[in-house]
Amino acid sequence: MENDFKEPVESVRLAVEAMATRFELLLYGASVPALRAAAEEALAEVQRLEARLSLFRPDSEIARINARAAREPVRVLPEVWNLLEHALALTEATDGAFDITVGPLLACWGFRGGYEGRPTPEALEQARACVGPQLLTLDRARWSVRFRRPGVIVDLGGIGKGYAIEQAVQVLREAGVTCGLIHGGTSTAYALGQPPDAPAWQVAIEPPPPLRTAGVEPLAVVSLRDEALSVSAVWGRAWTDAEGVYGHVIDPRTGQPASDAVLAAVIAESATEADALSTALLVLGEPGMELLRRRWPRLRALVLRHGQSRWHLASCGLSLRPPKWTVEEDAAKATPLSKFERRSP
Repeated sequence: MENDFKEPVESVRLAVEAMATRFELLLYGASVPALRAAAEEALAEVQRLEARLSLFRPDSEIARINARAAREPVRVLPEVWNLLEHALALTEATDGAFDITVGPLLACWGFRGGYEGRPTPEALEQARACVGPQLLTLDRARWSVRFRRPGVIVDLGGIGKGYAIEQAVQVLREAGVTCGLIHGGTSTAYALGQPPDAPAWQVAIEPPPPLRTAGVEPLAVVSLRDEALSVSAVWGRAWTDAEGVYGHVIDPRTGQPASDAVLAAVIAESATEADALSTALLVLGEPGMELLRRRWPRLRALVLRHGQSRWHLASCGLSLRPPKWTVEEDAAKATPLSKFERRSP
């Protein structure tokens, strides 16, 4: 179904800072005032959800859970309870690669404060004991959450941004908007309808800094229409030592930073699920695409990995030519990945 715009087509672009990133939307329609009102309402929804879901705001629902749930059941709003239930279902569907209880491991590896070096085996074991969906008890009858031991932390950082985008899109639809693009930090985006002059939105998945420096073009340009794209990568926050580079995405099952891939992208109908599944795919690596496609047959994805001075790209459901490629580095000129990715947590 084609967009039915009155001439001329108007556009509105607005942005807001929320969830430690920048949310931006571009809307098309027949009336600037109507578009602006819808955009402001959608971005207000993002800010509302930040106040409710933030790990770091002491008055948020998540902060209340983390402060009290080890001692007693904590009653929460149905919206938050349902999101937690959805997150646990995604943990099961990804064989544990996505887990909202991974917070203790992030802290152990230095991503909840200053980096103090590689964690000791003892510290890592203590953190792992506080991670896992089995440590959460959700009671629908009371809309409550309970931890089964102290030290558990609920962290919606891997799903909250996608959920906020999904709810913002619902606000736009209810306002009658049929054409727009919204993204959060350029890592998760949703394409509503189609742009005025094309059958779908075209969104590029950019290569990591080493390949960009070498002149490699975007890994893929994907067509989106009423779909979400989410990209997870190791270089957003990372630190290095003599043994390598460590990104902020941790494998909840092993307690170690994800190492099977350096970038994963997922295209799905739900922004909430795309956000969580890109994190899971970064942990699972290339074999994870088959696992996810069994549960989401229409899912499209790609995985980029690096090893032995080579970059390997694989995809499913995307028109890459060829569908797999390998870029070999010039050993005399290649710059180690860690040189590009040296960051403070």
